[in-house]
Amino acid sequence: MKKFKFLASAFLFTMIVTQSFAWGQLGHYLIGLMAERQMKKSTLKKVEKVIQPMSLARSGTWMDEIRSDRAYDYATTWHYLTSKEGEYDPAHQEETGDAYEAIIRIKNELKAGGLSAVEEAEKLKMLIHMVEDIHQPLHVGTGEDRGGNDVKIEFFGNPTNLHALWDSGMIERQGMSYSEIADELYRRITPELQAGYRNASMQDWLKEAVSLRAVVYDLPENKRISYQYIYNNYKVAEERMIAASVRLAQILEEIYG
Repeated sequence: MKKFKFLASAFLFTMIVTQSFAWGQLGHYLIGLMAERQMKKSTLKKVEKVIQPMSLARSGTWMDEIRSDRAYDYATTWHYLTSKEGEYDPAHQEETGDAYEAIIRIKNELKAGGLSAVEEAEKLKMLIHMVEDIHQPLHVGTGEDRGGNDVKIEFFGNPTNLHALWDSGMIERQGMSYSEIADELYRRITPELQAGYRNASMQDWLKEAVSLRAVVYDLPENKRISYQYIYNNYKVAEERMIAASVRLAQILEEIYG
């Protein structure tokens, strides 16, 4: 019985870690929760009226949850983009669009208004998700390894890939709930930190992601990931989630504030 429980747990862990949804459920929830805390109550109330019955924090995973629905195939490529050197080049993107283009377009559509309640809710949930996604470094890809999905690794003995490690593996390894992690990270957010993130353009977001590639791809030769890689990189993931929360709150204030 003990052996069966161990194998079942190992299988479940592997299934969780090998998913390739940016930040995973925990990451999206905690970014959204931190964003909630940085918004005016009146703005948050407007946002949650649009996406009800979801909260802002919980709505961040909606765009992943509808991936199996063929009606939303048009948005499949909106979770990521390609940037060689930190610049946005439409020629390097998918024909069906990308996160960079979709964020700008949907933000403008929401600001302009005139959408039906269903359209507004769906577009807002997509915007929330994409802003969170684009702060996961591997969602600004090189165009050569599918954002790290083709980089096969072992994470504490479990087969997975680099993209999944950044989406959820390192976060889930902390053994904390999303609210616990959000509480810890939120305490680090100062007015000075917020100002720095808010002053950055979307082009700067891409440059930030590209600047992190050296550390993200700094893998041991045997591709076996353990404590040292987490020590070097989890703090980077924390910083990216904080940045995402600040910028998400800023964008929502621009639209609904």
